[in-house]
Amino acid sequence: MRRPWRHPGPAAAAAAVARRHGAADLCLREVGDLLPRHFARRAAGSEDLVMRLQIHRKLDRHTGCVNTVGFNEVGDTLISGSDDQMVMLWDWDTGAVKLEFHSGHGGNVFQARFMPCRDDRTIVTCAADGEVRLAKIQDGGDVSTTLLGEHGGRAHNLAVEPSSPYIFYSCGEDGLVQHFDLRTNTATKLFLCRSSLRKSGLASCVHLNAIAIDPRNPNLFAVGGSNAYARVYDIRKHKWDGSSDFAHPSDCYCPPHLVDDKRVGITGLAFSHLSELLVSYNEENIYLFPKNGGLGSDPKSSIKIGANEGYKSTMAASGQDIAQSAPQVYVGHCNRKTVKRVTFIGPNDEYVASGSDCGRIFIWRKRDGRFLRAMEGDECIVNCIEPHPHDMTIASSGIDNDVKMWTPSAIERAPVVNIEELRPRKRRAKLWHFDLPELLIQHLLASERRQQSTEEDSSEDLEDSTGLLSLVLRAADGSVSSTDDEEISDGSEEFTVN
Repeated sequence: MRRPWRHPGPAAAAAAVARRHGAADLCLREVGDLLPRHFARRAAGSEDLVMRLQIHRKLDRHTGCVNTVGFNEVGDTLISGSDDQMVMLWDWDTGAVKLEFHSGHGGNVFQARFMPCRDDRTIVTCAADGEVRLAKIQDGGDVSTTLLGEHGGRAHNLAVEPSSPYIFYSCGEDGLVQHFDLRTNTATKLFLCRSSLRKSGLASCVHLNAIAIDPRNPNLFAVGGSNAYARVYDIRKHKWDGSSDFAHPSDCYCPPHLVDDKRVGITGLAFSHLSELLVSYNEENIYLFPKNGGLGSDPKSSIKIGANEGYKSTMAASGQDIAQSAPQVYVGHCNRKTVKRVTFIGPNDEYVASGSDCGRIFIWRKRDGRFLRAMEGDECIVNCIEPHPHDMTIASSGIDNDVKMWTPSAIERAPVVNIEELRPRKRRAKLWHFDLPELLIQHLLASERRQQSTEEDSSEDLEDSTGLLSLVLRAADGSVSSTDDEEISDGSEEFTVN
C-alpha cells in the first residue's frame, strides 16, 4: 500500500511541537499508553502549526477566477477549476502542472473533484452552465468528457460519497438535487428543495449553493441555499421507482434567532468526522451544530423557539419541551458578495476555516470558537479553502487567478491579533468577466451602429452614452484591463458575479 506523502516542512514543525509542548504525550507514547499514530495526529493538529502557516507556493496558470480546489486521496496532487473553463492537476509542492484540459463546460467551473479509488483518473465537475460532467484521463494523457446531467440554473456544488468510486450528488440554483452512479452513468432526480417544509407543492424553490455528505454515515446528506434551514436527508428513505415524495427532510438545522429570517441564506456546509454540521450564512456568522442537534423534520410545527443561557428550548406540537445545546458560533469574517464555502482543518477537525470579502482566510478553534488567524489570501475575496488529507497544509483560492498553498513552515509564530482590531484592507476593485444577455448585446450593438451613422453626435449625452457602451462591450469580450481598476476600501461597492 502506498504510504501518504508527507511534506518535510510540516513534519519538522510537528517534531518541534512535540519537543516543546508534547513531552507528556511523548512519555505516554514511549510507555505504550498512546499509540504512535494517535501521537502523530495530535502533533499534526497542534495549534502551534496553525500559528506558523504561511504561503509555500502560488500556483499561477489559470486565466480566470479559481472557484474550486481539492486534493487527491494521497495528497500529492491538487485539482483546480476556473472561470476559464479549464481544469488543472498540480504537483502543488513544486508548482508544476501535471495535466490541464478543457472541462467541456460552457461556463465557469464551480466544482471539480477526484472520484475515490480510481487512481486519480476519474473527475466529476459542475459549472455555471448547469451541467454535471465526467472526465476520464486516458493512458496517453488524453481526456474525454461526458455530460451526465443538467440543472436548470447554475450548479455550484458536488458531494462525493466517501470511499465510493461511483456515487456522488449535485445541487443547483433550480433547487434540484440529483444522485449519480458512475456504474450506469445516469442521473436520478431526487427532489426539488422547496422554501416551505409543509406545503412543498406550493412553495418556491430554494436556490441551492451547498451539499455535503456525513462521512460517519454516508446515507445522510445536507443541502443549503437561499433559505435559513440546512436540511438533512436520508437516502435510504428514497424509493428508486419514484413512488415516494422524498422532498421532506429527516432533520433541519438553524440557529434559533434565524428561524423565519428571510434575509439570510446558506453558502457553505461541512460535516465533521463526529457528524457535527458546520453551516455558513451570508450576511451572518458560521455555526456548528452537534449531532442530532436539529429542530426536527418540520420546525414550523414548533409552538415556540427561544434561547436562554446557551440553550434553546423547542416546544413541539405535542407539548413536549426539548432542550438542546446552542450551536457554537464563529464570528469576524464577512460573507456578503460571493458564495463562500466553509471547512474543517486539522486531522481531527480541530479548527474551522472560511474565506472573507476582505481577502483574508479566517481560522477559529472549533471547540470554543476562539479566533486564531486572519491570513492575507487574496487581493479581493477568498472563496475556497481546502485542507490536505493528512498534513496541516491548506489550499486557498478566490477572485485572483492563482491558488495559494499554505504550510506551517514559518520560523516565528504569528502574533495574536484581536479580531476587532483588524484593519480594513486597501485593495483594487475588479470588473470581473460576466455573461451579458444576448438580447442586451444585440441592442447595444444596434445602438452603436445608429450612433456611428448619426451626423450630429457632438452632445455630451451622446458622448457619455458612447463611453458607457464602449466599457460594457469591452467587459463583455473580456478586454477590460487592470488599468481600469480603481482603489477602493472594504466598505465600497463592487461588481461581483459568483
